[in-house]
Amino acid sequence: MSGGTTGGGTARSGTAGGGTAHAGTAGGGTASGVGRAVVVDRPGAHRLVTVDTPEPGPGEVRVRVAAAGVCMSDRELYDGRRAPGYVRYPITPGHEWSGTVEAGGEGVGPELIGRRTVAEGFRACGRCARCREGETSLCTAGYEETGFTRPGAFADHVLVPARLLHLLADDADLRAAALLEPAAVVAAAVRSGRPEPGERIAVVGAGTLGLLAVQLLAASSPGELTVIDPRAERGRVARESGATGALDPEEAGRLRGVYDLVVETAGAATTGASSCLLARRGGRVVLTGMFAAGATGIDPVHLSVHQLTVRSVFGAPSAAWSYAVRAFTGGLLDPGPLVTHELPLERFEEAMTLVGGGDPGTGKVLLRP
Repeated sequence: MSGGTTGGGTARSGTAGGGTAHAGTAGGGTASGVGRAVVVDRPGAHRLVTVDTPEPGPGEVRVRVAAAGVCMSDRELYDGRRAPGYVRYPITPGHEWSGTVEAGGEGVGPELIGRRTVAEGFRACGRCARCREGETSLCTAGYEETGFTRPGAFADHVLVPARLLHLLADDADLRAAALLEPAAVVAAAVRSGRPEPGERIAVVGAGTLGLLAVQLLAASSPGELTVIDPRAERGRVARESGATGALDPEEAGRLRGVYDLVVETAGAATTGASSCLLARRGGRVVLTGMFAAGATGIDPVHLSVHQLTVRSVFGAPSAAWSYAVRAFTGGLLDPGPLVTHELPLERFEEAMTLVGGGDPGTGKVLLRP
C-alpha cells in the first residue's frame, strides 16, 4: 500500500472523481479556505492532499463531514477488486458518512444550513420508469454513486445534491449516524423480507450488515432470531444486539427447512446457497451480501420444489433510507456500539488494513476528519 502524506499533492476542488465544483452558497457569499481529502489514484496508491474548500453548484450542498465509515467495498476499491463500471479513478472514497450542512448552491433553501444530515449515495436520475416507481436503486440512467464514481466523504467536506439529503434531529449522534448507509441497505432487505411477529428468522453473517439486521428484525417481535457466523465473539455481540441465539456454520449446516425468513448478509462463497437450504417450504430468502464471481450457485430444483421466494438487494432506494432514519430517530436502531475504531484521515492506510483483516474484535471502522 502506498503511504498517505499530507501535502503529497494539491487537488483542486472536484478533481477526485471528475468534474469542477461551482460557486454559490445559501445564506452568505462564497466560502474560502482549504481542506483535506484522501485520493486513491489507482489500486494500491493513495495520497492525503490539500484541496480548496468545494463550492456547491445549483441544487447542491456542501457538508462538513463528521464521520465516515469504512466497509469492504472501500477495501475492494483500494485493492482494485471492484467490478469495472462501479468505480472511477482517481477517486475520493467514502459512501457511509454523516455531517452538517455548511453551504448550499443556487436553489437550495437557507433552512438546510446547519442541519445534521446523511444522504443517499446513488445519484438516481429521478426521471426514469424505475425512479418514478420509487425504485431509485434500480435507476436505468447509469450507475453513479458518491465515493465510487463521485468524490466521497474521506475528506473534510463532501458535495451532494440537496434532494438526496435525509435530515436528522438537531441532537443526533453523528458518530452513530455514519452507519445509516449500511442500515439503509439492511432496511431494504428487511422491507423485502416482510417479517411478521412470531416468525422464526435467521441472519447469516454477523458483520455490520448482519448486526444492523438483527436490530431492525428484533423490532418485528420474532419468535426466534438466530445469527449464524463462525466467530463466537460476533455471536456474543449479536445477542447483545437482540438475537435470541447464535450458531456457527457447522451447527447451522445440520438444519434444513427451519426458518420462515433468512436474511443473508455475509456474501461468502457458500452462504447464498446455504441460506436457501435453511428456509422452510414457502419461506423467504433475502440476499444482501456482495458475492464474488464463482460463488456456489442456488439449486433451481430446490427452489421450485420448496417454492421459495428469493430477493436480492444492491444498495437502498429512497424509501429504505427513510425507514432507517426513522428507526434511528425513534431509538429502534442504535449503530453506535458497532463502532470499534475511530481514526483520522492521516491513518487511512491503517483503516484499510483493519477492514477485512479477519480480527473478530474489529467492528465498524470510522475515519474522523
